Amino acid sequence: MKANEQRGSGYLAINPMGKVPAVMHGDVLITEQVAVYLYLADLYHEAKLAPEIGDPLRGTYLRWMVFYGSCFEPAIVDRAQKHEPAPPAMSPYGDYDTMLNTLTDQLSKGEYFLGDKFTALDLLWGTALTWITMFQLVPALPVIQTYIDRINVRPSVIWVREKDAELAAAHG
Repeated sequence: MKANEQRGSGYLAINPMGKVPAVMHGDVLITEQVAVYLYLADLYHEAKLAPEIGDPLRGTYLRWMVFYGSCFEPAIVDRAQKHEPAPPAMSPYGDYDTMLNTLTDQLSKGEYFLGDKFTALDLLWGTALTWITMFQLVPALPVIQTYIDRINVRPSVIWVREKDAELAAAHG
């Protein structure tokens, strides 16, 4: 991304939006961050990163996956770009404070988004909240910081962070 390769013709042939990530799985193209998480968690169901269809937690899981892209990200972008809030009826997230309170209310219910069950939700949100709080677009409230800390000490998260650093170093 530093070299803007996602805007090159090779990548644009895969994803004309030039957005990252894009995953090719066989002949299937999956774009949009939340769709990638949903697809991979279901594809590799043996990892138990997503409640199965029919599991009572599936609806909550889907709600918070979609909330990320439909409410959280637009609110963060508006805040970062210092946009005036849209009228509530025209805003995908209502208002920033309500969005943030909805998020922190959920985080206060348990160790993870689904209570005591770690899922792909926590990979998505843990990573996002780590970055977003560093840029101070979301305050590191105790419930948020505790959640971030809980996610970031997981061995799989540490391993991925190390792999990311290796890839970044390899690409200068």
